[in-house]
Amino acid sequence: MNALLRDISTQFETERLLIRCPQAADGPAVHAAVVETLDALRLWPASLPWAVHEPTLDASEIFCRQGQIAYLARKAFPMLLFHKADGRYVGGSGLHSIDWSVPSCEVGYWCRASCQGQGLLTEAVQGITAFAASVLGMRRITSLADAENRPSRRVAERAGYQLEGILRHERKAPDGTLRNTCLYAWVC
Repeated sequence: MNALLRDISTQFETERLLIRCPQAADGPAVHAAVVETLDALRLWPASLPWAVHEPTLDASEIFCRQGQIAYLARKAFPMLLFHKADGRYVGGSGLHSIDWSVPSCEVGYWCRASCQGQGLLTEAVQGITAFAASVLGMRRITSLADAENRPSRRVAERAGYQLEGILRHERKAPDGTLRNTCLYAWVC
């Protein structure tokens, strides 16, 4: 089936989170969370090159609008995470590197600094994995984490992903150092 013909919801919920496609006017919330978390995100420049420089408010809004387009075109599924209790933007996640022929994809995620340590990312990744399997029909989902990024690796492990291997010198950081990447996978 052509991916554009798939009936795919633009939002779903987990116990504590509303997870949805980005929309116009989401830029300010995304921008505030990214700026709040830049110091932590910058620890992993090979994995998160978008966090090397502080984005402008316009760049965050453009990200949201382009994300909605990609979601609707079924080319990628960027997702924004909101706490259901207070509507606060928690962080970003989503599915990219979509290969409908397998079908497979990669999940990525980050959490704003003030919301870390509450299990929200693990909950989000579990919900997104269930969405990817049941709604999108994905049979393989990978997560790539810098080998030294223990918090990201723990999220993948707690969400049920298995370590398949370590890709040595797989990425290059902006300073030229080569980084090892842990390849985690969930398979159906």
